[in-house]
Amino acid sequence: MAKFWFISAPLFSHLDWGGFLKTAQVLKHRGHDVTWVSGEPIRNPVESSGLAFAPIAETGWLWPPPPQPDVSQMNPQDAVMLRYVRALDTWMTEDLVRLATQHIIDLVAEIGKPDAIVTDAFLTAAALAAEALDVPLAVAGWLATADMNEEHLFPVQKRLSEESIQRISSLYAHFGLQGVNFSHGATPSIISPHLHISYFTPGWYLADTAAMLEQNAFVGGKPATTRQPEPDWLQAIPAEKPLALITLGSTFTGDLGFFSWAAHAAHRVGLIPIVVIGTNPIDPADKQELIAALPKTTRLLNWVNLAHVLPRCKLVIQHGGMGTTHAVLTHGIPQMVVPHAADQRGQAKRVAEAKVGLNLSAHDVRNGKLLEGARALIKDERVQQTARDFAAEMASLGGPPAAADLLEEMISGA
Repeated sequence: MAKFWFISAPLFSHLDWGGFLKTAQVLKHRGHDVTWVSGEPIRNPVESSGLAFAPIAETGWLWPPPPQPDVSQMNPQDAVMLRYVRALDTWMTEDLVRLATQHIIDLVAEIGKPDAIVTDAFLTAAALAAEALDVPLAVAGWLATADMNEEHLFPVQKRLSEESIQRISSLYAHFGLQGVNFSHGATPSIISPHLHISYFTPGWYLADTAAMLEQNAFVGGKPATTRQPEPDWLQAIPAEKPLALITLGSTFTGDLGFFSWAAHAAHRVGLIPIVVIGTNPIDPADKQELIAALPKTTRLLNWVNLAHVLPRCKLVIQHGGMGTTHAVLTHGIPQMVVPHAADQRGQAKRVAEAKVGLNLSAHDVRNGKLLEGARALIKDERVQQTARDFAAEMASLGGPPAAADLLEEMISGA
């Protein structure tokens, strides 16, 4: 049996990507030695899933980011550059990545050298450590794509490119590496030469086909199931009453107006709103204001088990996080996506392109499009059938067991 290290940022959302944690569970069930490596904040969910957990003091992921400076007095180009640099800092702050890489390397003395490392796509330290330890790297949940042509970059992107190349080159030099797990063009990113696992379908990325590299594999996914009993609040809702799940995931949860507008849209089309606001602190006065603004039928919660709620949903209104989007797709439910940050815009765009829902902007929300969209999706049988067909295609690709097969093949061919 093989020894796998799964490495992620210490955020709950980075355990998912459509099936990352589940793939580790499949490998363990098959008898492999599987250890999850990350920071303490995710110890509990990892250990509760039945996996061994190896904590490291630093993962190289800068979170939370520093407070956003006031950009109102900056010229537009400098303001855009600042946003780009802040994004780069999140996954490639040199001193943090250097420390995290050494922590990962040092784990060998404690728990033995792995046969492979499987990482989320933004853990620079994992990709560096894999080369330093001379073990194959796989990336879960993210495509390998060709590097952008420098000629196509805007001036601000070229400046960021120079900064990125300087940082990654410094890290290579520090550890004596060649950068085998990174692209080497104008926009450095983590690229495994062996395997990138996507928990979607090839068609989901149809617009990106020209840029895809051959190490991409698509495994789709199936609806999650659970043996846990339904919570009392859900059992109290009559089974014939359809639900609408409304969520902003676990990170960018501060847009309280979104929750209220979405709940009213769901209520007005005959659905019971299930509003999930996450566990980030909310000012008590703001929370009371939100409660007062919600329809009386709303259930307001910090967290739900999607395996309980989604089978009873007729609509989902959400932010476009990869894990949430994936879960909704596997259940064949139409969705409205209002992206707030990061890769959410890409998910929202693909939802619309796949004709399984709508991509709305914050401007659309403020102008009443949530209600208009909810009415359209509830009535449009073509969208509903397309969503069900997409779910069937996702299931046919095998999900996490197929991902585990690919990782076993990677080990045997290394």
